Amino acid sequence: MASIHKDIIIDAPPSAVWDALRDFGALHTRLVPGFVTDTKLDGDARIVTFSNGTVAREVLVDCDDTRQRLVYAVKSERLTQHSASVQVFAEADGRSRLVWIVDVLPNEVAPYMNAQMDLGAAAMQKALGRGAA
Repeated sequence: MASIHKDIIIDAPPSAVWDALRDFGALHTRLVPGFVTDTKLDGDARIVTFSNGTVAREVLVDCDDTRQRLVYAVKSERLTQHSASVQVFAEADGRSRLVWIVDVLPNEVAPYMNAQMDLGAAAMQKALGRGAA
């Protein structure tokens, strides 16, 4: 199984980053605008439309306010396994470190997933950084 890890430094306090991350239905407006163009809630899932036209159904597994950690899973015809966790940590300088881990099968989709996560990380930094509008 491919396991992709991203450590993302965001120039914002952890409380602000967590507030946007935990808002499960607001990917397209708060967390990764531009990278995600639409999010619709459907029970414990969100239907996510990415800027490249891909649509995914992401099921909320856990949202832990104490640990500032969100876990979700994707089920699709193309993926036999996809689970992800995103957790916010405080950096000593007042910024945040967001740790995003995705475990995915088949292994062949890992390069695509890695590239998409890089785009998502850049969108988070832009949307949440202190210089964000």
